[in-house]
Amino acid sequence: MARGVRGRLRGRSPRAVLAPTAALALLLATAGCGDSGGDGGGTADSKGLEKTTITVGTMPVADTAPLQLAISKGFFKAEGLTVRTTTLQGGAESVGRLRAGALDISFGNYVSYFLAHANKALDVRIVADAFALAPKTHAVLVRKDSPVKTLKDLEGKRIGVNTKRNISSLLVRKAAKAEGVTFDEDEDFAEVDMPNMETALKTGSVDAVQAAEPFVSAIEESGTGRVVADLGRPPTAGFPIAGYATTARFAEKNKKTVEAFQRAMARAQKQAANRTTVVRTLPDYTRITPDQAAQLHLGGYPVALDPARLRRVVDLMREFGYLRRPLDVAPLLVRTGP
Repeated sequence: MARGVRGRLRGRSPRAVLAPTAALALLLATAGCGDSGGDGGGTADSKGLEKTTITVGTMPVADTAPLQLAISKGFFKAEGLTVRTTTLQGGAESVGRLRAGALDISFGNYVSYFLAHANKALDVRIVADAFALAPKTHAVLVRKDSPVKTLKDLEGKRIGVNTKRNISSLLVRKAAKAEGVTFDEDEDFAEVDMPNMETALKTGSVDAVQAAEPFVSAIEESGTGRVVADLGRPPTAGFPIAGYATTARFAEKNKKTVEAFQRAMARAQKQAANRTTVVRTLPDYTRITPDQAAQLHLGGYPVALDPARLRRVVDLMREFGYLRRPLDVAPLLVRTGP
């Protein structure tokens, strides 16, 4: 059962969880918080910001490199904004913390945000795009000695995903459908925390895993597994993965602050189009080495929010029953920035 797989793997010691390869530490950076410089304060400054200090949820992964760029290069500071970051484990935590008011803005995957909004768990507003799929940034892997060659060969087997009914299983189901395979959300997927995926393959707890970078590279380089489906290629090529969200209440009460955040992020996202810039940034906020960073597969960093792009997420969620009713994404996008 999925719960059993997750439970067994979580029973390992913290040291064991970190052990598989050094690259896995990318998701487990030592720094839990940071800021853009300056002492901030919660009141308006000369630029007219409603808040000059905000707390932003993040994850120490390649997807958030532009956020770190904006901090280290002073883009937020130039806008009169101090950004303090809090490290999160996943999209569900992002939703919960935004709802509780513990975060002002947070990085997270679009499926979590759209589900939360549709289920009235959170009145979501998307303020910036973050990351889009590219080849081998997300992939399905099996043991190196597995007879499995395609997704079709995984019929009746167990696939480990970080979270069910989320971006991980959604991408796998779409890719499998293109090969004439239908996977059931409950029967065919097991929840396995991303840092434990290599161990799950080794022990045979699952037959395959849907991993994201740096775990794709780590599992391949360790000799444990090989890619059988690159989800960064059609039919999910360029798929929108994640963005930065806030609540409708915060966006309404802090319009100038949100605009300042957007302007700084737009500058950073543009710079992230240069692979070298991202590679140089990764070791600054993670435990990954420069050599490891240089080997990673990196995705896209969209500069502007595009309703047409994000409708791809909603359409796919509808196709596989994640959403029962249509969801208009346009009103959820705060497009007051550049």
